[in-house]
Amino acid sequence: MMQNRLILRVLSVFTLFFFSLTAYGQANLDEGKDLFRNNCASCHNKDMKSKMTGPALGKVEERWEGREELLYEWIRNSQGVIASGDEYAVSLYNEWGQTLMNPFPNLTDEQITNIISYVNFVYDNGAYPLPEGGDIAAAGAGGQETDNTWLYWTIFGVLIILCIILANIISNLNYLKEVRETGSGSRKTLIDILTSKTVISLVLFGLIIFGGYNTINSAISLNRQQGYQPDQPIKFSHVTHAGDQGIECQYCHDGARRSKHSIIPAANTCMNCHKAVKVGSSYGTAELTKIYASTGYDPNTDKYVDNMSNDKAEEIYKKWMATQYNVANSKEETAKLDKAGEQLVNDQWDGIVSSLTTDVKESVYGPIPWIRLHNLPDHAYFNHAQHVTVGGIECQTCHGKVEEMEVVQQYSPLSMGWCINCHRNTKINNTGVAEDYYNTHYKELSEGVKTGEVQQFHVEDIGGLECQKCHY
Repeated sequence: MMQNRLILRVLSVFTLFFFSLTAYGQANLDEGKDLFRNNCASCHNKDMKSKMTGPALGKVEERWEGREELLYEWIRNSQGVIASGDEYAVSLYNEWGQTLMNPFPNLTDEQITNIISYVNFVYDNGAYPLPEGGDIAAAGAGGQETDNTWLYWTIFGVLIILCIILANIISNLNYLKEVRETGSGSRKTLIDILTSKTVISLVLFGLIIFGGYNTINSAISLNRQQGYQPDQPIKFSHVTHAGDQGIECQYCHDGARRSKHSIIPAANTCMNCHKAVKVGSSYGTAELTKIYASTGYDPNTDKYVDNMSNDKAEEIYKKWMATQYNVANSKEETAKLDKAGEQLVNDQWDGIVSSLTTDVKESVYGPIPWIRLHNLPDHAYFNHAQHVTVGGIECQTCHGKVEEMEVVQQYSPLSMGWCINCHRNTKINNTGVAEDYYNTHYKELSEGVKTGEVQQFHVEDIGGLECQKCHY
């Protein structure tokens, strides 16, 4: 019994040691990137070299050299550092028009270090993570994060082997003790040791811990796919539409101003422009013809065909694509296609079929099977109109600079902490409304605005942190 308790204690210590190493090794530049986006990106330029609402952050620790502890305190509570009379803090405060930096009292030293590491990496290398094949410069404080998972599993394997060796030694010692005391004894084999109740109990305990750890992590990350960038059935370029052409986001996503959902625009919205613009600037007829096929629009006759079959669609759109190929190559519209033209038309038709048909949709005619990017869990409530129309939040705040994205990706982490920080830091525009809405619903704040005691209040002051607002 004594040796069993010893084995259990040793293995328990090793298991806890392994899990602590794994948990410690997960944070660095990745966490720094998330923390920067959630807390800093609204005021500081993401290239770390240019000024924005706040100063450029690249090599910020050099400006606080020898006073790193004060830098960390500045990030947590800049007002406190200013009040202490620190010369550099006061000069920085005055340089930026006495604009106060948002406090972040909940950030730990490790989290701040990770933010600075990420800032310096981007400052030195231009981006994180680097594009494939990019050269890596010095990453500044903290350096580049490396994946040490293999090291932890190696250590864990070595510890398991040591435990087995230790158990075998204890078994031999017990055998020698029995021989000395009774003149005979039974030596346990390795199989006996590995199938003992102690080892089985420990393995089950480890599996429960490991399973619980992964279950919780998976639940926390449900539908949070920051950086998720799937290829859509139609190569729609936001750079061309929102960037070059300057089309407003809400022209297509008009639900954002009036409902919970921003909505994916119906193909009829696309047709408002593309009944006139029939050849794309980047892909010619390859992508626009997919829109025509989904709506049943015949670009040859400028008429719609109801319930179009695939055979009829193939006839119509191959004729259309052949005509446009000949026009592009300065030939008669009805001329016979050359081999290159035939190949192009067949390839584009195959692309239409593969993009618009699925396991449950066999016809190219019908809704376009777009791939969803943002999908909050059912227990989280979010209303676009409340943020866009009432709050006046720009689309780019949550979705990034979509007008610069050829292929849209999930820009924000969509975590609860990210939402809470936004509600803490987002200021309410109380100009001219104190006697109206806020005077009725938030009397103390309104009185404070009238007397001058309250200069500014935030979303959290009007119930933005109440659980029932998002989880009802």
